[in-house]
Amino acid sequence: MTQTLEEFGDYIQGMVSDRVSSHRVVNGELVLVTDASHIAPLLTFLRDDEHCRFSQLMDVTAVDRPNRVARFEVVYNLLSLVKNRRIRVKLSVDEHTPVPTVTDIYPAANWFEREVWDMYGVFFDSHPDLRRILTDYGFEGHPQRKDFPLTGFVELRYDEDQKRVVYEKVKLNQAYRSFDFLSPWEGMNHTLPGDEKATAEKVASNG
Repeated sequence: MTQTLEEFGDYIQGMVSDRVSSHRVVNGELVLVTDASHIAPLLTFLRDDEHCRFSQLMDVTAVDRPNRVARFEVVYNLLSLVKNRRIRVKLSVDEHTPVPTVTDIYPAANWFEREVWDMYGVFFDSHPDLRRILTDYGFEGHPQRKDFPLTGFVELRYDEDQKRVVYEKVKLNQAYRSFDFLSPWEGMNHTLPGDEKATAEKVASNG
């Protein structure tokens, strides 16, 4: 199976060498690597070519690798029911480089791209309706980024006086504990009830 996938990858790269920078088999799945400028023509080929027929876009997601210059890896998962195959296409972009939308190739990309925009902040150029889809309208930032704080930037609550939901900056009031060492779990150095039995048994066994 792996050899077949490698041959299939060689076929695709041979047909569209200008659109595929590399390919490899990972965990029994063929992965193609491309760039933002070639994603639309590559997906069009994978959809229309007789040997590919990847007619279904199953998902578009992303991975944040903040230690890289091109920190975001956008991932497209495709399925061919005719050929009974799956394939994965990846590209890398930085925070400021837009990725062309593929909604005209796969209409299902509409909500997938909105989710990637909402969660990671990857901008999809020419998307017909690039709005947030999972977070609220007033949400700040992109919560799946590795540098996004777990608490978020704002919190909301219902204000009884204003009779509406209000947004406020997150305030973390750290409560510092005063350790008095009176709890048996906070460093007591005397014998607890019952410990004398273990001490006596140890002495008996050594004697």
